[in-house]
Amino acid sequence: MKTLIALAAAAVLAGCGVDVATTAATGASIKKQELEQGQKTMQQAQQKIDAAMQQMQERAANAGAANADK
Repeated sequence: MKTLIALAAAAVLAGCGVDVATTAATGASIKKQELEQGQKTMQQAQQKIDAAMQQMQERAANAGAANADK
């Protein structure tokens, strides 16, 4: 009888361990996806900043050329 109870307890605890491991793996997967999305967002923001800087430089160059013609 004691052996049966011990086996049942071991099975329950082993099941909990699997559940915890699965939860940890799922959490890690979610964090990885969040990190990847954050990196994509950062790259997109950097591209927009670069484009805006280039546009400002072109406008400044055009304004300088227009002032030189006067």
